[in-house]
Amino acid sequence: MKHSKRFREALSKVDRTREYTLDEAIEVLLSVPTVKFDETVEIAMKLGIDTKKSDQMVRGTISLPKGIGRTLRVIAFADGDQAKQAAEAGADAVGGEELAKKIQEGWLEFDVAIATPPTMRYVGRLGRILGPQGKMPSPKSGTVTDDIATAVREFKAGKIEFRADATGCVHAPMGKRSFPKEDLKVNIEAFLEHVRASKPPSSKGKYIQKVSLSTTMGPGLKLAVG
Repeated sequence: MKHSKRFREALSKVDRTREYTLDEAIEVLLSVPTVKFDETVEIAMKLGIDTKKSDQMVRGTISLPKGIGRTLRVIAFADGDQAKQAAEAGADAVGGEELAKKIQEGWLEFDVAIATPPTMRYVGRLGRILGPQGKMPSPKSGTVTDDIATAVREFKAGKIEFRADATGCVHAPMGKRSFPKEDLKVNIEAFLEHVRASKPPSSKGKYIQKVSLSTTMGPGLKLAVG
């Protein structure tokens, strides 16, 4: 693959053979050439779990201490008074069966879908569409709830959902490149600790196997984690 001059220059600043401390990694990430937009700082973690076993699935939500630097587009499946509460809390779209039909027809212009338990009869049919994108509402991730207003406000404020993919990897945004270094560090440390605490009891051996940090258009750096 032929990389751009900017990427080659960024790559020259990274030692692919070593693991960086968190402070070092952030310093390097913020020193590489910039692009024309405010890149997202992203984390990728390879976990020692067997994703074929349901009791080893790692997923959850977390409100990062310093936010993620953007407002998420949140939709809510709700009826009656709960629909009104979701709209007042700032949901970008609210509905029931008609909203599910709109998604079935190809509309996916949102980041998070939240549902009340009664509306799961509409949402259940969307599994094949929302599941692969990580947008399917679930009680474990806090996106199926009777307290729809609180959930909408939290996700609009930057609460993120994460889940391990089929290879046991977790990917999540940690903020923007424009964030102060200390804010990025606080967010990353909070996420690492949260994932550590989410270790399934049945997982054996080394749990956090590899961690890397990158910006949207930059190379990855291996992170040293104990």
